Amino acid sequence: MSAASDSAALSAAALAPILSVAGLKVSFRTRAGWHSVVRDLAFDLRPRETLAVVGESGSGKSVTSLALMRLLSPASSRVEGRALLGGRELLSLSEEGMRQVRGNDIAMIFQEPMTSLNPIFPIGRQIAEALTCHGICSPSAARAEALRLLDRVRIPNAASRLGDFPHQFSGGMRQRVMIAMALAARPKVLIADEPTTALDVTIQGQILDLIKSLQDEEGMAVLFITHDMGVVAEIADRALVMYRGEIVEQGPTTDIFERGAHPYTRALLAAVPRLGSMRGRPQPTTFALVDVSSGRTSSERSIEDTIDRRQTPVLSVRHLVTRFDVKGGILSRTRARVHAVEDISFTLHQGETLSLVGESGCGKSTTGRSVMRLVEPTSGEIDLDGYEVCKLDRHDLRRMRRSVQMVFQDPFASLDPRMSIGRAIAEPFLEQKLGTRAEARDKVADLLRLVGLAPEMMSRFPHEFSGGQRQRIAIARAMILDPKIIIADEAVSALDVSIKAQVCNLMLELQERLKIAYLFISHDMAVVERMSHRVAVMYLGEIVEIGPRQAVFENPQHAYTKKLMAAVPVPDPARRRSASRAAVANEIGSVVKPLDYVPPARSWTEVGAGHFVVS
Repeated sequence: MSAASDSAALSAAALAPILSVAGLKVSFRTRAGWHSVVRDLAFDLRPRETLAVVGESGSGKSVTSLALMRLLSPASSRVEGRALLGGRELLSLSEEGMRQVRGNDIAMIFQEPMTSLNPIFPIGRQIAEALTCHGICSPSAARAEALRLLDRVRIPNAASRLGDFPHQFSGGMRQRVMIAMALAARPKVLIADEPTTALDVTIQGQILDLIKSLQDEEGMAVLFITHDMGVVAEIADRALVMYRGEIVEQGPTTDIFERGAHPYTRALLAAVPRLGSMRGRPQPTTFALVDVSSGRTSSERSIEDTIDRRQTPVLSVRHLVTRFDVKGGILSRTRARVHAVEDISFTLHQGETLSLVGESGCGKSTTGRSVMRLVEPTSGEIDLDGYEVCKLDRHDLRRMRRSVQMVFQDPFASLDPRMSIGRAIAEPFLEQKLGTRAEARDKVADLLRLVGLAPEMMSRFPHEFSGGQRQRIAIARAMILDPKIIIADEAVSALDVSIKAQVCNLMLELQERLKIAYLFISHDMAVVERMSHRVAVMYLGEIVEIGPRQAVFENPQHAYTKKLMAAVPVPDPARRRSASRAAVANEIGSVVKPLDYVPPARSWTEVGAGHFVVS
């Protein structure tokens, strides 16, 4: 064979799909018979290629990935069609053969890490198990390899955290552990189901770069399931748009963004929050939404400012400190402390939104939990709607929580899997004795409509909903007590762009009508820009910059605030910025300090009206 023919053969082999899917149909058994949720899905995935699957929550994206991994129950599901991985038919492979494929040849990063990690085993052991089960390394070498993987996904103090359990990590940290496990065997195909949903923008960019580098090194192909169109623009070679179980459009990413033809594609792109779109606007503003059926676009609307800053704040936090002991040794003595929240102060007025932003593990969620006394503050003062929170007994604490509710980051972990969602939403209303069961049912039905779900769904259980739908259920449950404050801990992070825009609009309209105050905890800087009146930037447990949203976003002063802004993905394939991500990828510091550590005194500089920066 000639050199030319050898070259042609190699080129053809390089272009041959590593995963080829045709006529994929997924159905679930219901009382009325078989109901199809994915219909006639077809695509090819080539080595080193990234194919993004986008669509609204419940469109069939995650079901497609579970079907390809053969993780759907045969008793309640039926998968038809063809899925060839390197010439092997996955859908007819024996279970033993499929076990060898999973992890080695095709791996998956799941959307909700808390449901994928075993809560009773340390994360080091779980990663080592993934390595030894597939024969990647010996048990003696597995610990060192697990440590290398944790370092690679940038877990701070990885060596000291190998023995920690999943519940001891933040949501973003747990997602990084899941990514480390999935990448352990260097698979040929990586299915990434919302892998960066729980990650802040800087770590998100670094994880995307990590996946890209492994593609270059190993020829790995990536099936990237996401609702973040900024990430799609940043990483995907091709995009596939799903709507109600079917492909409505697919093609090169640039074509999808510049010449998307289907009304649903245009609706997705219209709903993408873009950093900088609020420049010159002092008030929070609703998103413009495209109606898929009519093609009409709603107009943006600035929310009326109803904040009276002359009144006493509904929440006042002064010098809040929350630390956790790190124990070890035979006698389980305290060896160090986690300085999760270190001497922070802020106020929140009725009808106002204060956003807490920062990297995963910076103390945002701990601040919210401390305000509600879900974790005990070490010191400080919290005044909430007339209650001195740190001094409340159990009975008064229960009464106080009628005034403040929380939407947690991981909806599956916060919903009882044995309780229907109707009962879960109604439970706070009934426990606080605010009405009858009939009144509770009527209110639940109204709230489900408000968050975009049908009242008929109230008899279903959490596992019957997608991740985005479960987040909407959590928001409905937080609203049932008509609280004065809602602490929204990544409340819209799991939602696809169209539903995210609808829920943000809903929250803004409820705030305008009911004067609800939001402590909005998020890593999505573009959403924060649109939702907030004021912004506080947290780094390693401290607030380093706080001020009016317009001042912080249009004139950031602290180096860390500028770093966050620079790392936000741009929803434009023509402006991919891997180089700029590398420039901001600094090492994360540690909040674990020795027992004799004394935090340095901080001073503040006022750089504008109400705009303060730590110095």
